[in-house]
Amino acid sequence: MKPVILWSDALLLLMLAVLALTFWRLRREEALRAPWRQVMRGRMGAVSGVLLLAFAVIGLLDSLHYVERLPDTEPGQPAQYGGEVRSALDALLTPLREGVEKTYSAPFATHLYVKQAMTRADGVDVRDYPRLAHGGAHLADPASEFWPDVSRRALAGLAGGVLLWLPLWLAFGRARAGRPASPGRRAAWATLLCVMLTAGLLVALAPHYHVLGTDKVGQDVLYLSLKSIRTGLLIGTLTTLIMLPFALTLGIAAGYFGGRVDDLIQYLYTTLNSIPGVLLIAAAVLVVQVQIETHPDWFDTAAARGDARLLALCGILGLTGWTGLARLLRGEVLKLRELEFVQAARAFGVRHTRILARHLLPNVMHLVLIALVIDFSGLVLAEAVLSYVGVGVDPGMNSFGNMINGARLELAREPVVWWQLAAAFVFLFTLVLAANLFADSVREALDPRGRRR
Repeated sequence: MKPVILWSDALLLLMLAVLALTFWRLRREEALRAPWRQVMRGRMGAVSGVLLLAFAVIGLLDSLHYVERLPDTEPGQPAQYGGEVRSALDALLTPLREGVEKTYSAPFATHLYVKQAMTRADGVDVRDYPRLAHGGAHLADPASEFWPDVSRRALAGLAGGVLLWLPLWLAFGRARAGRPASPGRRAAWATLLCVMLTAGLLVALAPHYHVLGTDKVGQDVLYLSLKSIRTGLLIGTLTTLIMLPFALTLGIAAGYFGGRVDDLIQYLYTTLNSIPGVLLIAAAVLVVQVQIETHPDWFDTAAARGDARLLALCGILGLTGWTGLARLLRGEVLKLRELEFVQAARAFGVRHTRILARHLLPNVMHLVLIALVIDFSGLVLAEAVLSYVGVGVDPGMNSFGNMINGARLELAREPVVWWQLAAAFVFLFTLVLAANLFADSVREALDPRGRRR
């Protein structure tokens, strides 16, 4: 195989490097480490942090891309590689990716969801529910063997999850002698146990059954849901990286300089806010989409094309979403610039750039962190809404919005195909809820005025 680095992968690796550098700095300075320790000491922050870490691991595995080498036709020929870009998550989920059925099948089903013309062993043509090619194919008699087989595999999966969690808890989770574990620490390990039990169940059952059913073209819904996590995470994180420089620069400049600079920046973000956000984003996405479709020679693979549209969506959301944070920073800087330490620096002739970088920026970073963490869940939901209305990510890319868009017509079927919509809802709800709870914990830790009394 040959590694492939997409633009979104490169940005994600850069962001991980920045996070690693930030973590290293936090370990060296107690004043910076104390608020984050408070976040993880609370039950809500610890539980949501573990859930977000689990989603982040899945997204990272789905960002390690490669192409497979094709078999050599003649000795001495240069290596040839396929055009399908896959990820490490695809390799781990090979049974789910390759276990494609004809059409719909319900969760844990052993037969298709719709009747088809069949010829029985005695030669009689009937319409019945045929057996699935992969789901439960190992069962000779599903009527009598299904529940014993599922129970046995589920118990094995739960035992595997406990065996994987127990060594970690023995090595890192036990409270030290004389120091009782904090509520957040206990909640974090309990959440990690639930995550590993769930992972054990899926590892034991998913290769043999379609745990969440299949969609119209027979793809495993669990596979589609796990592949959609990366898209949601990238929308939330890359959009943040794009809008942060605009919000910081313009918001702080407007509050510090005032006068015509403040008037110009206020006019800019007031004009942007006066345009309906969905219409502005939709128009920009359609312009980018036309450019991508009229220049197919710009992209070597379908993955590169979908990645370009994803980055374009992140850029558009970033360029239109910085106004709220800029307005918040402007108001805070208007207050800070009148304080004694800023007035003293100006009286001693300190340059404006140094005052902005050394005195104002550190004093507004808590607002920046709080706003960014809170906005993350909104950006994930924005992708789902935009993809649902057809102006989001590429239709061939896995995302929660595309899953919901594909499932909306299934609700009009008889009988109703409900599991694809339910799976997208559960995964999206869990991700957004964890992000919101974590944001609330961060707000309480970093903003003294917002702490509970």
